[in-house]
Parts: sequence; structure tokens; C-alpha cells
Amino acid sequence: TGAQQSATVANPASGASPDLLPHFQLEPEDVYIVKNKAVSLACRATPATQIYFKCNGEWVHQGDHVTQHSTDRSTGLPVMEVRIEVTRQQVEKIFGLEEYWCQCVAWSSSGTTKSQKAFVRIAYLRKNFEQEPTAREVSIEQGIVLPCRPPEGIPPAEVEWLRNEELVDPELDANVYVTPEHSLVLRQARLADTANYTCVAKNIVARRRSASAAITVYVNGGWSTWTQWSGCSTSCGRGWQKRSRTCTNPTPLNGGAFCEGQNVQKTACTTLCPVDGAWSEWSKWSECGAECTHWRSRECSEPAPRNGGRDCHGPELDTRNCTSELCTHAAPGAEDVALYVGLVAVAVCLVLLLLVGVLVYCRKKGGLDADVADSSILTAGFQPVSIKPSKADNPSLLTIQPDLSTTTMTYQGSLCPRQDGPAKLQLPNGHLLSPLGAGRHTLHHSSPAAEGADFVARLSTQSYFRSLPRGTNNMAYGTFNFLGGRLMIPNTGISLLIPPDAIPRGKIYEVYLTLHKQEEVRLPLAGCQTLLSPIVSCGPPGVLLTRPAILAMGHCVEASAENWSIRLKKQSCEGTWEDVLQLGAEPCTELYYCQLEAQACYVFTEQLGRFALVGESLSMAASKRLKLVLFAPAACPSLEYNIRVYCLSDTQDVLKEVIQLEKQLGGQLIGAPRVLHFKDSYHNLRLSIHDMPSSLWKSKLLASYQEIPFYHIWSGLQPFLHCTFTLERLSTSTCELACKIWVWQVEGDGQSFTVNFNIAKDTRFSDWLVPDEVSTPALVGPSAFKIPFLIRQKIISSLDPPGTRGADWRTLAQKLNLDSHLSFFASKASPTAMILNLWEARHFPNGNLSQLAAAVAEVGKQDGALFSEAEC
Repeated sequence: TGAQQSATVANPASGASPDLLPHFQLEPEDVYIVKNKAVSLACRATPATQIYFKCNGEWVHQGDHVTQHSTDRSTGLPVMEVRIEVTRQQVEKIFGLEEYWCQCVAWSSSGTTKSQKAFVRIAYLRKNFEQEPTAREVSIEQGIVLPCRPPEGIPPAEVEWLRNEELVDPELDANVYVTPEHSLVLRQARLADTANYTCVAKNIVARRRSASAAITVYVNGGWSTWTQWSGCSTSCGRGWQKRSRTCTNPTPLNGGAFCEGQNVQKTACTTLCPVDGAWSEWSKWSECGAECTHWRSRECSEPAPRNGGRDCHGPELDTRNCTSELCTHAAPGAEDVALYVGLVAVAVCLVLLLLVGVLVYCRKKGGLDADVADSSILTAGFQPVSIKPSKADNPSLLTIQPDLSTTTMTYQGSLCPRQDGPAKLQLPNGHLLSPLGAGRHTLHHSSPAAEGADFVARLSTQSYFRSLPRGTNNMAYGTFNFLGGRLMIPNTGISLLIPPDAIPRGKIYEVYLTLHKQEEVRLPLAGCQTLLSPIVSCGPPGVLLTRPAILAMGHCVEASAENWSIRLKKQSCEGTWEDVLQLGAEPCTELYYCQLEAQACYVFTEQLGRFALVGESLSMAASKRLKLVLFAPAACPSLEYNIRVYCLSDTQDVLKEVIQLEKQLGGQLIGAPRVLHFKDSYHNLRLSIHDMPSSLWKSKLLASYQEIPFYHIWSGLQPFLHCTFTLERLSTSTCELACKIWVWQVEGDGQSFTVNFNIAKDTRFSDWLVPDEVSTPALVGPSAFKIPFLIRQKIISSLDPPGTRGADWRTLAQKLNLDSHLSFFASKASPTAMILNLWEARHFPNGNLSQLAAAVAEVGKQDGALFSEAEC
């Protein structure tokens, strides 16, 4: 080595400048040793008198260099090029200590220059894949993720996918892409995607193939529409008729489920038999007339022809001459006079009866429109008291006529005596109504709600019961009449408001409200559609409502017209889901209407049934709200400890189910829940754990993060998606846990949880997640409403008619920020009733009656002449 360092060039090339440092025209580059083949390293410098390689800090022997001299034609300076070979044995000699590297050092008379380092590595590719794709059966249009983690290798293996031995090219198929982690993603499975998929890993050493994964895309069958009913099987009498449908919409393919239900329906029919007509007996001969003839008649009535029977044949009138008798022209006698007098008397009686009927009707109508003046009655409660007879001399007592089909209870309240004055409400400054004198009025409500077991027992006799969940945990039920009421499923945000007079007077309905779990109801979703709300049933189906009921339920959509197309779906009697309303579009029917707010939607419906809110994204900017909640065991007897991160649709019903589940598992809440906006970008949701003290804890997760597939979240049909982080304490004395959990969508925003937690402390399960609601599932009659019944009626009668200066229901809608729904309110018989019903649905039980009173008062101030001072 010393000889190499002191070596000089005896005869440098002519023209060489002794003041130039050598610079490299060629430097050694990184190389890989494949199998046992040696690799060559080269470098070239000018002007250079000596060039030697130095590998891993030691000079390479002079005899191992191959040197070549030349002259640079442009400068005339000497050029020197040196090559060495590196064998596998040389690299393996220091393998495991450090990487093998080599570097050139060039000399000139002015000094030395070093080249860059070139690393020499042994190339290899192991045989076994770390993760291989597995066979799957998926429904058409469902997303597919085929994972592949190639074998370890140097250089790292490149991955490509084969479909039936043909290369999959994402550039040619927009439905396919490969993630940076080498997973193959099919955005929406097609029938053509049924194939064998193979992951291929390759580098300069070898090419490896994973086991093939068979992907089968199946299609579940769907019923076609019913055919028309066939004709009755008999032409006369009782028979049968039927209709049919086929499982061809679509036809099940590749092992898809066949349609559930019957393909043929039969029903009894009766065809009326034809009856031929027959003559009755001839009547007696009439008196001989002035023309010396008399007649007799008969009718085709024994029996009369019906149901297509033949009519009677022959004459119905028979005349003959009566000249054999004495026939004269007689003058009108006393009998004719009596007949005319009787007809006049009947006409007079009919006129008198008509006048009496009109007076009675006007009197009753006027009696229902009593003046009720001013305010505190809105906030006064109605307390049940015993039934007492009304006093005839008490003008302050107003009663509603009893409904004999329902039970009656008396409620204490404040009333105004009837006054002679304008029919409008008195709306002075300040409160809606002035304080009233004490009084009593009688209201009626239906019988108390039946016990759960009795109600379900009666329900089980109905055909629609088969599609309802068993049990009463997520069900509310009650018995209602014309006074209406409310059903609520506690802690879910789901309620059904039955407004007054929605049920016809004299009718009593047993009504239920139930929340379905997604796995109980098959709601088909196509394309980019996603479930945005719980699936809710109210019934029984076929109930006749004269005014719309209001179904309230939560949703998880960040709604915007340019990003979403949102539809209200209703399940038909045949079990198919139909679009009954598209939000934001002109409604095609007056049976349904939906108001969408930030956290909830309110569905007006005159037909009870099963409903759900479904959205279809119009752009990748469309997003849903996810609620991220962390739970962990309250006690940790072992070294292992689990943290569960739930990614839920942001609705109260799903949160309620998770809380009940965690109570059973012994879990408790860690930190406050977070909201994440999950976009329709086809990117998965990732979760990772960080900043955990390695001296106290270690993670048992092999990968750096966990993923929840995009379509599992986007469909909304899998309610309790979560990931579990399994941690291990290094000592049983460790009780404090401090770490950070990140949750983010790939190429999107995320949320982080900073966890500081004492696992040894017995912490009570956090109930604050569940909002406080009325625990009573059924409220009947006045107790179900904030606005007293008579005050409500007076507001309606005052604001429904068009008012001067806009003092009517339109101004009230504007005051309550409901003016975007004016066209819907105007389509109803009582727009004011619709506004008050919606106010009740939105603000029960914590609505501020003072604010409502102020809004109504402001309507009255617009035309002071309409409202006169009333005293009670």
C-alpha cells in the first residue's frame, strides 16, 4: 500500500499542467451482485498520475487494478481509467457489519480528488410472499381489494397483476388501480371481473408468482313486476284468479341468491251469474178514459235482468177499446183538488226543514270559533283533574263535544270567555296572549298504551309483522285518536308526530314506530349510492291519515346541491324499494315532503311505511360525517390491553347501539368523540398509533397502520366498523397510558386523539354521549305538544286566511326561517297547521314557547287594525 501511495508518473504527457487537480469523467456507481457473478467498478479522471480504489476504508491491491492511459483530445491532458472486480466472497466477508462500498482516489501534481462512493450489494428475492391475495365472492358493483405484499428482496421487487394470465393495466381500465402498497382495487365489481388474479413480484434476480385468487362476481336475483290479474276461473260463481312474477330483474348469476318470496299469488274472486228478466203480473184495467179506451201494464221486475241477463220480450203496456161501456168526459172532482193541496204542503215542509238545517249548521260553526285572548296559556301546563259536570251559568267553560269512541279526561288550564268581537287573535305588544282567568276545559285522548307483550302479541297476527324486529328495545307504540300524539325511540333522535285531526274523529289507531338494524333489511344500493339515515318503519301500513304525520330521524350527509342527489325511499308492499321523493326537485306527489336540516330530516307523509334516506354522490367532493369514538377496557388484569376505534355514521341510533355493545364488553370511553368528513374519493380510511413510550409499552401491530376499505364505510350498510390496537405493557406496575391515535383518509384530512389514561383507575362508563330525551316512548293527546290545543286552533284560524300587509302564515314562516318551504305549505288545506306541526317536531320537548309567541306577535303587529284588545 505504501508503494501505491508513493507511486509517481515518470513521464507525464506533454502539455500537462502541474497546477490542475484531477477531476473525474467517470465515477463508480452502485451495483448488485447476481448469484456468483463478479461485478466491475470503473472510474476515469484527468489530469491524473495515479488512480487507486479504496473499499471499506482499505486500499485495493495494485495488482487487482486494470489501468488504461489516454489523452483528452480537446485539452491534451492525460486521462487515466482504472477498473477493479468485486466478488461475492469479498462482499459476504463483511456482510452484517456494514454495507460494502468502494471509492476512487486520483492524484496529480496539485493534489488528490476522491470520487463518490459506490455500494455493492448482493441481489436476492425470497420465494415466499409476505401476503397473498385470497379467493372471494362479491356482489356486483361491490368494491374489491386484493392485498399483495411481495417477498423480501434487494433491490425491492416490482409488482404487477395478472387477470387470467393477462396483464392488468390501470391506464386502460378506469375501474382498476393499484395502491402504493401493491393492493389491486376494483372500484365496482363487474361480471367481466370474474377471473383468477395473480400477483407477480420481480427484480433483477428472479420473478415470483403468488397463488392465484379466484374472484367470483355474483348477481342476486330480483323480482320482475307483477303481471295483471288473470280473469276469474269461473264464468259464474266463486273461483280464483292469479298473477305471477319472475326472478329476472336481474336473473341470479354465479351463485347469487334467488329471489325470496312467492312467484305466484292467488286470490278468490266471484263472478256474478247473469239473471234473465221476467214479467210481473198485469195490473188491473184502468178506468175507461175519455177516448173510450182503458189500459193495463206490467214490469220486467220478477226478476229484473242483471249481470248481463236478457231483457223481457213483449209489450209492457196493453190497451183495448171500452166502447161496450158508457164512457163520458167527467169534470175534475174533489179527489183532484185534494191531491194538489197535498203536494203544496209537502213542498212547504221541505223548505222549512232546509232552513232549520242551515241555522243549526251556522250555530255549530260559530260555537267552535270562540275568542281566546292572550299569552301565558302557551306556557301553562294542562294538569289532569277529576271529571266534574259543567255549570250552565259559567261562560268561561268551553268544551269540545265528547267522542263516544274514546275515553275522556279533564285537564286544568286557562281559558277566555266567549266575546263578541273580531275572529282574529289579540296580539298586543310583548307576549302572544295576555294572562287568562282560571277555567277548565275538557279534552279527550285515547286509552293508555298497551303493555309491550300485549302489543307485540296483537302485532304478530298481522302479515307485515314478519318484517319487523322481534322485541321492543327499538320500538315505540301507542293508541291514538283525533287528538294525535307522539312516538319516540329514546336516545336515537327518531320520532313520529301525529298532529291533531290527522286521525278521523271516531277512529282509534294502534300505531308503532321501530328502528331496523341494517342486517335485518336488505336495502339495495347501486353505483355511488350510500345509506344516509337509519331505516325506520311506522305503521301499520294502510292507515288513513287526513293530515301528514312527521317522521324525524338523523342523517350523516354534508348536503350540497352540487355534490349530492338525495332521495327518500319507501318500501312497497311487495318488498321493493321505490323513490318517492327527490330532495331539491319539484315533488311529483303531495303524499310526501322532506325538510333536510344539518343533523336531522323531517318527513311529512300521509302514508305510513318503511323509509330511508339514500344519497348518490355527484362529485368526489361529496362527503359523509363519521363519528370517531375510542373505547378501552375499564380493567386490565393482564399485560395485554386493547383500544377500539369505531368509525360510525354520525347518527344517534348507531352511537346508541355501540354504547350498549361496549357496556356488555366492559369498555369505557377514552377522550371526546371527533367528527371526520369522509369523501367519495375511493380512498380507504387509515388508523395508526404514535408517540407511545417504548420503555413502558409496545404495539403488537405488525404493520405501521390499519385500513378500513372505502366501500365498507361508504355504503353505510356496516354500522359498527372499527379497528383494534393491541398494546402490551412491559410491566404490570404500568398504569399510565399516553399515546396519540391518528385517523385519516388517504390523501385527505384527518383527526388525532391524544390519549392520557390511567388503566388502573375504575372509571364509570361515560353516559354523556347519549343526549337527554323524554324516556316515555308514547305521549298521547295534549301532553305530546307544547302548544295548547285551543290556542293552536285560534292561531290557525287567524293566520290561514290571507291578511293585509302580509299578516298571515307566510310571515310566520319567514319569522321561523321556514320560508323556503312556502310552496309545500300552500298546497295544504291549512298552511299554518303545517308550520306549527313542524315547529312541534323540531322543538319538542325543549322548545322555547316565548320565541314562538314573539314570532306570532310580530305577525300581528304588521296590521294593528286586525287585532283588537281582548280582556279575560
